[in-house]
Amino acid sequence: MSVPIASLDTPVALVDVSRMQRNIQRMQQRIDTLGVRLRPHIKTSKCLPVVKAQVAAGASGVTVSTLKEAEHCFAEGISDVFYAVAIAPGKLAQALALRRRGCNLSLLTDSVIGAQAIVSFAQQHDERFEVWIEIDCDGHRSGLAVEDPSLIDVARVLVEGGMHVRGVMTHAGSSYELDTLQALQTLAEQERHLCVSAAERIREVGIACPEVSIGSTPTALSALSLEGVTEVRAGVYVFFDLVMHNIGVCQADELALSVLTTVIGHQQDKGWIITDAGWMAMSRDRGTQRQRQDFGYGQVCTEAGDWIEGARVSAANQEHGIITLGAADSTNIAARFPIGSRLRILPNHACATGAQFPDYHAYDAEGAVHTWSRLHGW
Repeated sequence: MSVPIASLDTPVALVDVSRMQRNIQRMQQRIDTLGVRLRPHIKTSKCLPVVKAQVAAGASGVTVSTLKEAEHCFAEGISDVFYAVAIAPGKLAQALALRRRGCNLSLLTDSVIGAQAIVSFAQQHDERFEVWIEIDCDGHRSGLAVEDPSLIDVARVLVEGGMHVRGVMTHAGSSYELDTLQALQTLAEQERHLCVSAAERIREVGIACPEVSIGSTPTALSALSLEGVTEVRAGVYVFFDLVMHNIGVCQADELALSVLTTVIGHQQDKGWIITDAGWMAMSRDRGTQRQRQDFGYGQVCTEAGDWIEGARVSAANQEHGIITLGAADSTNIAARFPIGSRLRILPNHACATGAQFPDYHAYDAEGAVHTWSRLHGW
């Protein structure tokens, strides 16, 4: 059942389906051209209609950040699922239950202790888990350095314990700190080279390591070669956001997620426009704060989605957003943005803003709006 946008209560998360579909096609064609599989990370959307659109475009399997996402994808017939967070021992029973139901769920670890926990649990339950080993390619977060002796130790613990080493994976999270094509291409090659080298180290000691999985949206869209890689995981490309815009991998007209908000007041002497979209709607993510252009809590657009240059959500309380116009004329704001008028806000971080809402309102080229449920929890 569809409803018009004008009938929606605010704040509400809007998805431009046409833009989303173009983003999906863009990434799929890019990865197809590079000759590897695309295993999209669904942590951005956490939404089954979005995932189905990615699979329909040619994606092979999915990457998830929670086992709840894995359960929902498997219930929809997607069986090749990679849980790409180092698994906590307490979640192994949940993972086992999924596999026993027929889900080809693979797990992740980056330590000997983590590998031993997987092996111990698996042996107690007569299970052979498929396990990836995480590689650190840029010092951004988790994983083992290629030269770390523990890399081979982890692989041996898994194999000698009866597990299957699915492969090695990495994520170039530091790509979010870049904003030139040359820098992105250099990091993309570093990501590729180090992950492939890790697989080669494991193979040199006689342990099979069939898969090499890399992924971040900026490096996926910048890599010149993916020789030795078997799959790419990327996620935020499906909606894009202001951080991606600052990095330079998308244009303003590719941002598919926005928050519809209503003007509820003004502070004329301060040049403030008050809306009902505070940080409970936009999230507290200030990902653009350290980039070349700071968008505050979000870039302001007209209700139709046209960018209002200089207009930002410059401050946010729980249920109040404060819009300022920057260098633009801020006189007579009450007449220009009257109480009850509506605006759209483009988010810094699509994953974080999406997480503030139980569902999306997805509108197509004809303007029809459909409600798409969003997954919550772990």
